[in-house]
Amino acid sequence: MRVVCLTGMPGCGKEEALAVAQSLGFSIIRMGDVVREEANRRGLPITDAAVGGMANAERQTHGLGVWAERTLPRIRGDRVFVDGLRGRAELEVFRKAFGDDLVVVAVHASPKTRYDRMLRRQRRDDAASPEAFHARDVRELGWGLGDAIAMADIMLVNEGTLEEFRRQAKAALERLHG
Repeated sequence: MRVVCLTGMPGCGKEEALAVAQSLGFSIIRMGDVVREEANRRGLPITDAAVGGMANAERQTHGLGVWAERTLPRIRGDRVFVDGLRGRAELEVFRKAFGDDLVVVAVHASPKTRYDRMLRRQRRDDAASPEAFHARDVRELGWGLGDAIAMADIMLVNEGTLEEFRRQAKAALERLHG
């Protein structure tokens, strides 16, 4: 295996899975960094509405796989962990590029768990209200995020403690790459 793509709904625990992957020696590529760099280049504020709106507009203009296509040049070497897979079109871009060397890992947590975590972490681009949280979920599901999650090779359920999730993620990634 060469490339692992990570997917999941906002607030599900992807950052924790990334931290585990990094501790195991994976290089980390964040598709969200590509999106935020474009937002910065355009002078947009780094908020959910501005960044998500711009990302959505780019998908409408250039196709649902645009952010995967823009991320591909950053993926080099072995043991690469790509965060931010948001739909079937992006998955198809990565499958075409990496074939059997691609594994998709999905993280799942319930909407209540995810919203509570977002309230605690208070990231600048998090949804600021239950309505905004729901709107973000609907927007990302509209990009095909549910398809990407459903098509994952490995599913990590993150409803327990942080330590339980870290152990689960570590065990899954060690099975992939030893």
